[in-house]
Amino acid sequence: MDPSFSTLIRTASHEQHTEAETSTFMSDLLGGALGVDAYTRYTEQLWFVYRALESGAERLADDPVAGPFIQPELERLPELERDLRHLRGDDWRDTVSALPATEAYAARIEECVASWPAGYVAHHYTRYLGDLSGGQIIRDKAERTWGFARKGDGVRFYVFERVGNPAAFKRGYRELLDGIQVDELEKQRVIAECKAAFALNTGVFRALGEEFSAAA
Repeated sequence: MDPSFSTLIRTASHEQHTEAETSTFMSDLLGGALGVDAYTRYTEQLWFVYRALESGAERLADDPVAGPFIQPELERLPELERDLRHLRGDDWRDTVSALPATEAYAARIEECVASWPAGYVAHHYTRYLGDLSGGQIIRDKAERTWGFARKGDGVRFYVFERVGNPAAFKRGYRELLDGIQVDELEKQRVIAECKAAFALNTGVFRALGEEFSAAA
């Protein structure tokens, strides 16, 4: 039996996924070598990425390829904004800034929103399933390292209150991937875009690592 499309994506992007997860910045952040300012700066970058992802969601909601993946229970932008208000204060919008690597990441998502729904799915998959999985490790570390209330302000981005059973939800999401309404050539393009999405994410980590090594 041929492997499912979701299995092909996971296997093909494994190397890029591992590179992102084991970046120096993320290793230092989770290892306690960096302070809450580094965590805050990372949260800022996430806001720019998710603004690109979620501002395009309404536009693609009725698209036959991307539409089935746009599920309101995944929405992260309100939680990110609540976290940034906690981390930066009420005027956080006046102080946040995107790194060039983050701008490139968000711009690529916006390109897919505008002209390639299947490419948008690649970015949707790499972000949301990652947040539901490895993101929980970040939340736990942040709570224990910087004293945030459990699942409270500062870490709400990682709390999917409307996803009652994350394991079942992820299974359902992978079933959507397996049934995606594109041909085999387009599936290969989606896999390539997943790899590119992880590379863009790694670029953000690299830039954050340079910023905080320079500040040390």
